[in-house]
Amino acid sequence: MNRINALFAGNNQRILSIYFCAGAPTVEGTRSVIETLQNNKVELIEIGIPFSDPMADGPVIQAAATQALHNGMTLKKLFEQLEGIRDTVHIPLVLMGYLNPVIQYGFENFCKDCQRVGIDGVILPDLPFKDYEETFKDIAQRYDIKVIMLITPETSQERIHYIDEHTDGFIYMVSSAAITGAQQSFNDAKMQYFKRIDDMNLRNPRMVGFGISNKETFDAACTYARGGIIGSLFVNLLDQYKGDAQKAISQLKKDISN
Repeated sequence: MNRINALFAGNNQRILSIYFCAGAPTVEGTRSVIETLQNNKVELIEIGIPFSDPMADGPVIQAAATQALHNGMTLKKLFEQLEGIRDTVHIPLVLMGYLNPVIQYGFENFCKDCQRVGIDGVILPDLPFKDYEETFKDIAQRYDIKVIMLITPETSQERIHYIDEHTDGFIYMVSSAAITGAQQSFNDAKMQYFKRIDDMNLRNPRMVGFGISNKETFDAACTYARGGIIGSLFVNLLDQYKGDAQKAISQLKKDISN
């Protein structure tokens, strides 16, 4: 069973997923960050593929992507760094990035290398669902790579049901249609959106991302989904602590529990 499906098949609640950008702040830190996060009971990790035009990302993740590219991080180098990662890491790993670098790499080659190093899924925010169904779905399924789709408050109920019926893994519930970035709280409209999706009784489990940075926002995510995805807060802390993932995740856990 794919590790994403295995994670959500259990009764796990309050799942903590962490995003970081491969190659930032240091180009060789990828493996160490992943192992440290697993050792600190993070249950799902999203590894960012740096790209020069990350349209869905706020200033913190944009800066990390720019730094990673300046450090020489590439998709090829990332796969090299992930060789043998499954000797020590057993939690689900997801690559998150944009379509352009993946297409340049070759989608089937990308899926093949994902399977080879033990990647379980991929999130491509700029991949149109129609293109996924017509061009990419069969290839991804051939290599058991779950393509995770995003929904926002603007996504219609009909489309959400369609995505739910035609994907597998989990649904990434974006807290707003804005870019990524930490928020202190979710307003009433966002809470109503979370509840509306929860009431739809979707087949796929959901994770909430964008804006989670403290106990209030993490608790809100966990009330209406299986857990929360934290990106900007961790990326900022990782930079602040000069790549020390242990200090960064320890501080993050304090921030979401106080």
